[in-house]
Amino acid sequence: MVGRKKEIQELNDLYSSGMAEFVAIYGRRRVGKTYLVDQTFEGRITFRHTGISPVEYVKKGEGLLKAQLKSFHESMVRQNLEADHCPRDWMEAFFMLSMALQKTDDGSRQLVFLDELPWMDTPRSFFVTALENFWNGWACHRSNFMLVVCGSANSWILNKLVNNHGGLYGRLTYQIKLSPFTLGECEEYFESRNIDLSRYDIVQSYMIMGGIPYYMGYMRRQKSLSQNIDDMFFTKGAQLRDEFGRLFLSVFDNPDRVRDVVVCLSKRNSGFTRDEISGYLKISNGSTLSSILKALIASDFVMKYVPFGFSKRKVHYKLIDPFCLFYLKFVEGRDSLSEGFWLQNLSSQPVVTWRGIAFENVCFNHIPQIKKALGISGVKTTQSAWSKRDDDEEGTQIDLLISRMDNVVNLCEIKFYSDLFTVDSDYYRTVMRRQALLEPFLKRGMGIRNTLITTYGLAHNKYSGVFTNVITLEDLFEH
Repeated sequence: MVGRKKEIQELNDLYSSGMAEFVAIYGRRRVGKTYLVDQTFEGRITFRHTGISPVEYVKKGEGLLKAQLKSFHESMVRQNLEADHCPRDWMEAFFMLSMALQKTDDGSRQLVFLDELPWMDTPRSFFVTALENFWNGWACHRSNFMLVVCGSANSWILNKLVNNHGGLYGRLTYQIKLSPFTLGECEEYFESRNIDLSRYDIVQSYMIMGGIPYYMGYMRRQKSLSQNIDDMFFTKGAQLRDEFGRLFLSVFDNPDRVRDVVVCLSKRNSGFTRDEISGYLKISNGSTLSSILKALIASDFVMKYVPFGFSKRKVHYKLIDPFCLFYLKFVEGRDSLSEGFWLQNLSSQPVVTWRGIAFENVCFNHIPQIKKALGISGVKTTQSAWSKRDDDEEGTQIDLLISRMDNVVNLCEIKFYSDLFTVDSDYYRTVMRRQALLEPFLKRGMGIRNTLITTYGLAHNKYSGVFTNVITLEDLFEH
């Protein structure tokens, strides 16, 4: 399996722990949670069940709870676990499962995998109460038992399991947040599929698909990156044309409101404060907005940061999910897109401008690789964008600031170029001016390191010394 080495090792260690384990795996839709469990525990799963999507399941005359219980019963029968009737409620369903597992228990590890767990928790089903009773009253006392649950509804996983204050408080023995592939893992994935892409093109694929394995699976090796993007988004029946809407339907409590927040955040690359989001959407700045933002952060759609030099009350929320940003920029609201739209517009100004901004988000998603290239992997840092108006009101925007505990700030300029980047006299003055504007906000004794993050490197001339550090794609592709 491509990537996921750390997660595979963690799951195997838990499987061999000799103790009862309750593991929750969460992450955004399509990131590969089910695939991770299937591949890691192939041939070792005692019982598995997947909840029915509350959005996609439609059947007249039958309630969703009844359908969920019927599906659970069918899973038991199909996997040769004793279940002579369909359970009436979740308490009985888990009792039937525990009795069936006891009868087949030979002392070896019994692994139960419940996929899309939040979907099983239908209104007034008392599902969480039954799960609590199953774990606290039976499963946790069996040293050979392991329960693995996962789901894309991260707000549910966080609220009902990770941060549960009821009967499941502190009961999870481990949690794994599964994030999208890094650039290095994307390269490994494409190589495993015999898809020949340069690193320059892999970065552009990341700007669109965000390292999501499911989306990358639509790539065809006989076509160029641009042709593949047209097939995925801009042709009749394109596979991902409707994906943005599906992202929120079955995984968030308030999908329409979540979508509104994402659309709002896409309007400004540096992000918004809570008050700004509230004002823009004309909604209350209360608990509902808090839960939406927490869920979006947990799903890797959004990051929060405090702009350098500001108080913690100025927390900004920035949309960093490449897929959402690309979709909202080029696909959303365009009903009549011509065939070959992407191929025909590769050199257009909107696409060129988008690449520059999208590369900034690639960098925000690869802070560990940037820190490794700077030789500061072990140094605590905070990352942010930064903007400032000066006396002539021209102002300045710094793409990325890395504030370090060792009294240094890396002022990062981010440039996506098809060749070596050249510093001319005008750009030299721009960098020096930005440094001068930043200096009054530094604590005494702090130093600034002008840092260039670009594709292929820096052309050396009399101005190139303005950059202390240069980071290239080679660095960003590090594992």
